[in-house]
Amino acid sequence: MLKKFLPNEHVKSIFDVHPVVLRKKGIKGIITDLDNTLVAWDVRNATPEVIQWFKLMKEYDIKVTIISNNKQERVKIFSEPLDTPFVFSARKPLSHAFKSAAKEMNLKKEEVAVIGDQLLTDVLGGNFAGFYTILVVPIVKTDGKITRINRKIERRILSYMRKKGKITWEEK
Repeated sequence: MLKKFLPNEHVKSIFDVHPVVLRKKGIKGIITDLDNTLVAWDVRNATPEVIQWFKLMKEYDIKVTIISNNKQERVKIFSEPLDTPFVFSARKPLSHAFKSAAKEMNLKKEEVAVIGDQLLTDVLGGNFAGFYTILVVPIVKTDGKITRINRKIERRILSYMRKKGKITWEEK
């Protein structure tokens, strides 16, 4: 069961996720978390760097869908200027929203990568749905109440996995 918490890959940020590398892996679509993955949880709009990253993915014909447990207003305000489909109130880690996003992109599960900053929602949900998962370092160290609880659990899981030699990266 603990292997469901293991991402396929760990990177510092979304900017370390390159379309050429994704294409070589057969990835044609990305399902990405919003808060603390694309921008800090308290930032409303995409930064110029994030906008450029979305443009880069589009140039390589990699579809992107934003999936969030947050409310519609939050996700819509962020996603619409990027002309990017989104799923709000996703109930991650349940796999329904992940599978629905892949279906909307008209992609098979082996053609989709899930990117997120949390093991308990993004990685677990992506793994349950059968997708390639990429864990990013959270953009900021502050979180909402529920996420703070999740982070404590995540630290214990990561510590255990590190001791067992299942992961090689170090937290910064």
